[in-house]
Amino acid sequence: MFNLTKISDLIRLPPDEFSLPLSEALEDLINAKYSNKVIHNVGLCITLYDILEFEDGLTRNGDGSVYIKTTFRLVVFRPFVGEILIGWVSSCTEEGLNVKMEFFDDIFIPKHLLFESCVFIPREQAWVWKNGDDDFYIDTNEKIRFRVEQEVFTQHQPKNPGTPEDEQQQHNSPPSYMIQGSCQSDGLGLVTWWD
Repeated sequence: MFNLTKISDLIRLPPDEFSLPLSEALEDLINAKYSNKVIHNVGLCITLYDILEFEDGLTRNGDGSVYIKTTFRLVVFRPFVGEILIGWVSSCTEEGLNVKMEFFDDIFIPKHLLFESCVFIPREQAWVWKNGDDDFYIDTNEKIRFRVEQEVFTQHQPKNPGTPEDEQQQHNSPPSYMIQGSCQSDGLGLVTWWD
């Protein structure tokens, strides 16, 4: 679920950070730049793990900052396909289930990857797994166990904040990193079903 990823980057050290020890200042700047950000085809960056090396800083004309080439490792969330994870159902729609974890909300289980005899009940906004004579409800805020089936990375172009249409379009665009899951095996589905 978590990986260490090695990255090299040119870190800008502004003058107000000069009073701090260099490693501490670099740590703060790297965390500010990368934590809770998605790197395309890498995953969701959680935090800095360690700094492997850094070179002497360079300055630019007209800028009081120092630019330091730094190599470091980040803790990255990127589960492998087939991994079993636990989250909470955040919403149920006719298309499937939206699932969230403590730090990641972009998980979707489409209806064709739920149990075979699952039916959506619109008035209750819930899915029901009809297993023989028993009905097992899948409601929001229930703990669910699922298998990772696919990762979807979407590259977005930077946009200038401006008109309300642009902001609305950004809200409706797919997330940068999404996980598609399934619940089609024994032991998957709501955790309470299998206790």
